[in-house]
Parts: sequence; C-alpha cells; structure tokens
Amino acid sequence: MNNPNSHKYDDIIHLPHHISQKHPKMPPLNRAAQFSPFAALTGYDDAIRETERLTDPFTELDEDKKELLDKQLQLIRENLAHRPEIEFTYFQPDSRKNGGTYAVVCGRVKKIDEYERRIIFTDGTALLMKHIRSISGELFRTMDESNI
Repeated sequence: MNNPNSHKYDDIIHLPHHISQKHPKMPPLNRAAQFSPFAALTGYDDAIRETERLTDPFTELDEDKKELLDKQLQLIRENLAHRPEIEFTYFQPDSRKNGGTYAVVCGRVKKIDEYERRIIFTDGTALLMKHIRSISGELFRTMDESNI
C-alpha cells in the first residue's frame, strides 16, 4: 500500500518551477497589484468628500446696493473707450451642489453685453451681471459715493 514515510507530493516537490514559453514573466509591481485593497463601494470616498465640501449661499442684494451697482455699470458704459480696469466681486455658483463661492476678478472691461447681461473683459473672460456683488476701481475713486 502506501509507504508511511512518503508524502502526497513527493513525486513533484523537487521539480524545477515551470516557466512558460508563451507568456512573459509578470513584473513584481504588477504581481503586487493583484493583492492591493479592493474598493467595493467605488466612488463612496468621493461622495463623502463632496458632501463635506462647504459652499456659501447666494445672497440677494438690497435695493440700495442694486441701485449703486446700476450707477457704477452706467459709469463703466460711459468710459468703455478707455478700457477701464475694474475689480468685480461676484458669486460663482457651484456646478455640483447648492450654493457657490464669492470670488474677485480684476481686468479691463471691453464690452457690456446688454442682451446676454454680462461684462466682457479684454482677455475674453465673461461675467454675468446677476452674479456681481460689488464693483471697485480707479474709475470710482475719483468720485465720492453721492455722485455715483
């Protein structure tokens, strides 16, 4: 029957390791990748980070602030030929969730597009008028607020 000193794999245990003639040997880095952690919930971490990301709410302007902005935009229209350098604080809506951020853009105004209701700068940047929160620049510093 079976020899008590023999083991199940004695006939193959001392054979050399098989090397395929067809397939190239896998690099160690790729072999290690087989054992990397598996993410069963793909995108879950991204969703959590997105939920944690804070946005600012859009605030409506009061009538006095709207009137001031209208007067400032009119002054810009009157001085477009000089390409005034203006700084706008504006609301930038978030593309993924409610709210957004308040940002500042500074540049020379090329055109005010009344149809699309946007400010166009000489570098091609466009800013929607409905998102403007405040306007400043040298054009307004020479006047006091009662004249604007």
